Amino acid sequence: AAGELCAVRKHLYQPMPQDTLLDDFIMSMRITAQGHRIAYSKEAYAMEYGSADIKEEGKRKQRIAAGGLQSIWRLKRLMNPLVHPMLAFQFVSHRVLRWSITPIALLALIPLNVVLVFQSAGWIYTALWIAQIIFYLLAFIGYLMEQKGKASKLFYIPYYFLFMNLNVFRGMKYLASHRNSGAWEKAKRG
Repeated sequence: AAGELCAVRKHLYQPMPQDTLLDDFIMSMRITAQGHRIAYSKEAYAMEYGSADIKEEGKRKQRIAAGGLQSIWRLKRLMNPLVHPMLAFQFVSHRVLRWSITPIALLALIPLNVVLVFQSAGWIYTALWIAQIIFYLLAFIGYLMEQKGKASKLFYIPYYFLFMNLNVFRGMKYLASHRNSGAWEKAKRG
């Protein structure tokens, strides 16, 4: 459920612990786990502006990542495919992997690829390593362009992808340092 536009039947509502960071997500997952469904209405809409700048977007991504990691722990029972087959698949593939495995895998790919290339494991690993270097180079150029206030999708997409995943590590730090509070600093909108 999108927090900016969400309605819940009164009898399904459950209060969230005060330190909950993504209450809309956790509430909707709990309701779905009870056998109810989330429905979207074509007529309902909300307007929300993007973050004022990349620094403000970083605040958002950090909080979302921290809340995502928090939700993995709080909703761990929903990962059981024997109890909730479709919900478990959706939760793990769309959320758990994104907030836990992907950022760590991105870091691990660099040294693993280097080892494979220098051990002559095959041309495919050399091609993947070159593609990886190009991707990170494009991301770095995207970062430099963003710092100068210029935009190019070719460079911004790799930059933003890495930016999102690096914010998962910032989210881990945030979650560890804000254990007893669900309050967060709202990002300034553009």
